[in-house]
Amino acid sequence: MLYIFKSKVTGNLIMLQRNAERLLQIIGKDKSARGILLPEQLGAAIAALETALAQEDADLKAATQSASTELAPRAELISLRQRAVPFIDMLRRCHKA
Repeated sequence: MLYIFKSKVTGNLIMLQRNAERLLQIIGKDKSARGILLPEQLGAAIAALETALAQEDADLKAATQSASTELAPRAELISLRQRAVPFIDMLRRCHKA
């Protein structure tokens, strides 16, 4: 299933269900409810996503430092950062408009 994030300011952003639901969970939106992000909610959503990205970066750095070179953890092929940055950009542009 696909999720489509729509905006009049930017183009549509299409994501696979698993990725979109993870982002919705981070910003505190219920995946089962259809709805919108109001202008007053955009700042908090951006901050929540940036916090999650910082945490992912810190976790990966800590895991890499604590692991031996032979057993170094392998990051996901596509990280949260790669999924979230287009969404954050969309939110920022909408917030600015």
